[in-house]
Amino acid sequence: MTGRDDPDPERLRAAARELVDVALTIQDAAAHATAALTDGALLRALPRAPSAARPAYRALLRATTNGQGLGCAFTGGGRLSTAAGKAGAMLGAESLAVRVLATSLRLRVAAVAVAHPELTGDPMLARLIDAAAADRDLEAVRALRALLKDRGAVRALSQLAPVFGEVLALRALLDENPLNDAAAWLIATGKGFATADPITGMSNRAIAVLDTGEGAARRVELTAAESARLCTRGSLLGFLGNISTLGTTGRALIQSVEGPDGVIRHVLQAPGMRAGRPDGESPQDLLGAFSSAVLASSPYSRALAEAVADYGLPPGAELALVGHSAGGAAIMNLAQDADFCARHTVTHAVAVGSPVDFKRPADPRTWVASVTNQHDIIPTLDGQGAGTCFDLHPDWYVVDYGDATHLFPLCHGIEHYLANLADDLPEAREHIDGRLTPFRGRVVRSQAYLLFDRPPDPEGFPFLTVPTRAVDGPEGSVELPIRCRDGDALTAYFAAHPAVAAGLLEGTGLGPAVRVAGRALVAVHAARNRHTTAGGYGELQVGVVVPGPSRRRSRSPVWPDLLRAADLRRSGSFLVGSAVDATTVRALGPRLWGGETYLTSLDVRLGARSAHVSADLILTLRGRLGPGLPLNDPGLVGYAREAGAVLRSCVRTRGRARLHAAPSLRLAVAPRSAHPLADRLRELGLDGARPLLCLSATTRQALRDAAVPVPPG
Repeated sequence: MTGRDDPDPERLRAAARELVDVALTIQDAAAHATAALTDGALLRALPRAPSAARPAYRALLRATTNGQGLGCAFTGGGRLSTAAGKAGAMLGAESLAVRVLATSLRLRVAAVAVAHPELTGDPMLARLIDAAAADRDLEAVRALRALLKDRGAVRALSQLAPVFGEVLALRALLDENPLNDAAAWLIATGKGFATADPITGMSNRAIAVLDTGEGAARRVELTAAESARLCTRGSLLGFLGNISTLGTTGRALIQSVEGPDGVIRHVLQAPGMRAGRPDGESPQDLLGAFSSAVLASSPYSRALAEAVADYGLPPGAELALVGHSAGGAAIMNLAQDADFCARHTVTHAVAVGSPVDFKRPADPRTWVASVTNQHDIIPTLDGQGAGTCFDLHPDWYVVDYGDATHLFPLCHGIEHYLANLADDLPEAREHIDGRLTPFRGRVVRSQAYLLFDRPPDPEGFPFLTVPTRAVDGPEGSVELPIRCRDGDALTAYFAAHPAVAAGLLEGTGLGPAVRVAGRALVAVHAARNRHTTAGGYGELQVGVVVPGPSRRRSRSPVWPDLLRAADLRRSGSFLVGSAVDATTVRALGPRLWGGETYLTSLDVRLGARSAHVSADLILTLRGRLGPGLPLNDPGLVGYAREAGAVLRSCVRTRGRARLHAAPSLRLAVAPRSAHPLADRLRELGLDGARPLLCLSATTRQALRDAAVPVPPG
């Protein structure tokens, strides 16, 4: 419908709102009739005065069961009436109140369709909406399957987003599942946040309560590039730009702004959900986003409160809250927290792309703005979207708009909202900026916080909490053991020339080498230790795998021992060469693992399925790792010959590793290089070789102590 034939969407919404009142009145009448039907006095009067009681009882029963009356209208009352109502719903019997409420929802869909003609003009969308509205289950399923097959899940949901809540509520009202009726009524009547999934009826709170934790925040420093991108003057676009800079990394930001009147005020800025599965650590994960929307308080909002407490706001200082997506729900939880508002003067709350319709500030003086894109599904998760006929917050400034970008999640991104407010919604931007005038001034302080579900353990605790001692290094003292709190490592096992390996082991007392199909097993180990007590450094070690001093005559297999924890392992690699890229660690090399250590540039990049290791003038090892079997990182054991004694070095590790049985990496020795370690690799026949298997660890902690002499056997 176009032009003069277009219905007035506001009149449609007004009619829908009036029908909600009618449905509630009918439901109230049904509750009174049900209560009378189950009244004990009437039931006791049936045998005593049947001539008077039975006609009354029949009239009540007819009123609550007749399709020409209230329909199947058992509601309220005790367990018997509740069970009867659920049984009627399962049998497909509808009440008059449900039919009226369904008509209200259909009017809401029609009102939205005026601004979004694609809902009725697109045959596939129209087919799905009509089937859901007419309670044609099989047809609705077929229409949904056809839509998903033709458009894909993302595009289909994006196109349905403006009426997503209404379609779900219609489906829940009219289906035979009694468990989702309460959620449908809440969506259709606007009485509150949907307490259950409108499809299955599963309680939302049952899921939200899984997000536990008292919330915690720790100060973190932004990178130089991030700091340069922060706004230097307060504004709506500046604060949202800061949220974009933070990204979904589990962080939040607090800034202090000198207003036009010279008063210092403060702004809390909260980003949306971080990507990936729930991790049990960050309140910005999927579970945290869900609980922030459903509950009045969540680990996310409590973590934000901890950040504000740490920031140190002066008593009575004014605070504005700005959030996107789950961050918007979290800042509204703070705004409705009476204790938080008693400690801080919350003057403004701005939620962008957030489900906040049923959140209310504890302080009535708090000014609230809500900005939502009608094709963004996230704001509709509370049940109210573009089709709502309720003015839930007449004192809020609400911007509910549509644009040409209908694709979710693109239309949900903070960058998209920024672009819309900057280019397409100048009136809304200017209005919000006008209300934020006290916060529009020079930024005088910025502090980022990393948020947690619960207070994290002290860094490195308990694995890295060990006794230490100081030893002399080239640039001062260094603590041993070297403690690495974040690193990754790759150990690749190759088949090498047995004669060359035997020559390297001659006179060490560690031979013979471990054999594979008649060839010697050689390990090439590379690690990038990003954060250690000796600074960040990379290392490369090449060694011949040996069964260990006490097992050189043993017939038991060595392979199981290679995967045993390093502090319990006998087998290890006899070091034939090592290199590092840090002068401090090079100077400590003889103490840490024995033998000569070369200084060279190292590049170690390790992913879930691929690896790249390059050592200048020595080697390049790169390619795909392939699938891996998860196991605990076993660490590293090395042997070296020093002054007639055998030294054993041990790297104890904590973290998960993967054993790759079919890697497609290839080792290439630096061409025409005269480096001693390059020559050694050529002698072993490893130039151009592929590893038999690899062991990778992308996130690990490590303890490397000094090598110790092995007692003579």
